[in-house]
Amino acid sequence: MDSRLLDLLVCPVCKGPLDYDRPAQELICPRDRLAFPVRDGIPVMLVEQARDQDLSRDSPANSPPASSPGEPTQSRGA
Repeated sequence: MDSRLLDLLVCPVCKGPLDYDRPAQELICPRDRLAFPVRDGIPVMLVEQARDQDLSRDSPANSPPASSPGEPTQSRGA
């Protein structure tokens, strides 16, 4: 990501500065704890697309719902 672009971008929520996490390809707002994805070198600065850092990546809130242990599973052929 171009450092000049990073100097211009701010968090859309608090207007604060962002940190670039190169391995994760995310722009991080430390104040709001939001991580905005960078796709193909383009920052996606939509709050709806941001990941809440307070929720881990493997958190149930970020995963599809799983069936309960006693709940029968559905198959497509049935």
